[in-house]
Amino acid sequence: MKRKNAFVFFILACGLSALSQSVSAQKRLSAAEARQEERVQVDKWMGDVRNGYGAMWRAGVFTLDSLRMPFMYKVFGEKPSDGRSLYISMHGGGSAPTEVNDQQWRNQIVLYAPKEGVYVAPRAPFDDWNMWFRPQMDAFFQQLIAAAVAEMGVSPDKVYLLGYSAGGDGVWRMAPRLADRWAAASMMAGHPGEASQLNLRNVPYMIWMGENDGAYNRNRLAVEKGAVMDSLQAADPEGYVHETHIISGKGHWMERVDTAAIAWMAKYRRNAVPERVVWRQEETVRPSMYWLKVDASEARPGMQIVANRKGNRIIVERCDYPSFTLCLNDDVADLDKPVIVEYNGRRLLKKRVRRSADIIARSLCERQDPRLVFSAELEVKMPD
Repeated sequence: MKRKNAFVFFILACGLSALSQSVSAQKRLSAAEARQEERVQVDKWMGDVRNGYGAMWRAGVFTLDSLRMPFMYKVFGEKPSDGRSLYISMHGGGSAPTEVNDQQWRNQIVLYAPKEGVYVAPRAPFDDWNMWFRPQMDAFFQQLIAAAVAEMGVSPDKVYLLGYSAGGDGVWRMAPRLADRWAAASMMAGHPGEASQLNLRNVPYMIWMGENDGAYNRNRLAVEKGAVMDSLQAADPEGYVHETHIISGKGHWMERVDTAAIAWMAKYRRNAVPERVVWRQEETVRPSMYWLKVDASEARPGMQIVANRKGNRIIVERCDYPSFTLCLNDDVADLDKPVIVEYNGRRLLKKRVRRSADIIARSLCERQDPRLVFSAELEVKMPD
């Protein structure tokens, strides 16, 4: 197979390898057998990641087609028993000469220092205003996170996103777009553009802005977005944990007051299978979010699914698609019992699902996340 795209090539290779190693892939598994199969598949995936991305990690640069994303990192503290933390810290600059963005990158590696964790400052693959949220950044971040998990012992439930200025622009976009990857996120001095905050229901989120940072109305928009988060949390008190900090007397440079965000984020861990999922497609559409999956060919920006799980009941509040797929494991529901799906007070289905090794392998290869592994799937067709 010709290596045209490193990211896609690795996904395909992982899938073929995992399925070829699986014994009786179509067999109905018990809960214990599914857990064991998951451990086998994750161990194999870790080896594949080391083989696929380990050299990139050691060289300090990830590649995707002709694009390159160099990075620097520092390691702080001792490795905890539940794995290291990972902080992805995006630099400022944007639509500027290469040397300006290079200088901003070199500065980013010294801006923040967690007590524990792997602190990574990637260099954006582009010199443009939208350098941190072009479509290719999903694959780059997935490479980075997978490599850090395999090479550095990072816990996938302790991955944090932050960025300053143009990097803050990236946080506004990428925190919602990849919401199921983050334990928490913090935006420093960035412009939100048209980004929505709906997907941040399960991502603790900070907004940091200088009171006098008036360029492009950043200060006014930060206040407005903080009010949006207030409103979302008021309507859904168990979600949308957030803080908004408008720093009195400060402009675009907040003189490091925002470093308090590191300790705040570190208090949180990702919930990989939250009881409530609010998923809105952003400008770059995705096929999955937490325990939900859709046909990517049908996805358009702005389309939404809102769903809750209560025991074995899945309650759909909104679905803009003709159908979607529930990604299930025994953390989502008791798969020894039927799964019930309801919408507008109407039961859409009640069905027993089958745990299988092929779905475990496929979900791991699709998600590239050892904590987002599912053993069963259930397609749900929505009423007309």
